[in-house]
Amino acid sequence: QVQLVESGGGLVQAGGSLRLSCAASGRTFSSYVMGWFRQAPGKEREFGAGISWGGGSTYYAHSVKGRFTISRDNAKNTVALQMNSLKPEDTAVYYCAARRQDVTITPSEYNYWGQGTQVTVSS
Repeated sequence: QVQLVESGGGLVQAGGSLRLSCAASGRTFSSYVMGWFRQAPGKEREFGAGISWGGGSTYYAHSVKGRFTISRDNAKNTVALQMNSLKPEDTAVYYCAARRQDVTITPSEYNYWGQGTQVTVSS
């Protein structure tokens, strides 16, 4: 089983930046595509960003494109989400997720999930 642990969330003013990190267990991290999802209270979990096995291909939801950057370091078994120009509507619990196949935007198609980290953006 792959274990994922997110960190880096917190309270930030609108327009500010945060960098989320996800640490994965195991030595086959590079075999997984990774995604970042977020869920606001009362809302469905939604796709934010995804990255391919080697990090050469990235994918972003329209709501975050141009503001967020996903990256991975397979040697360190980590994936990061750099969030710039944050808006109050970005407030949510952010989760990292992993699967063996291609990046998708559907939460149910990911097999492994972290516990989530809270991001709160104030105006």
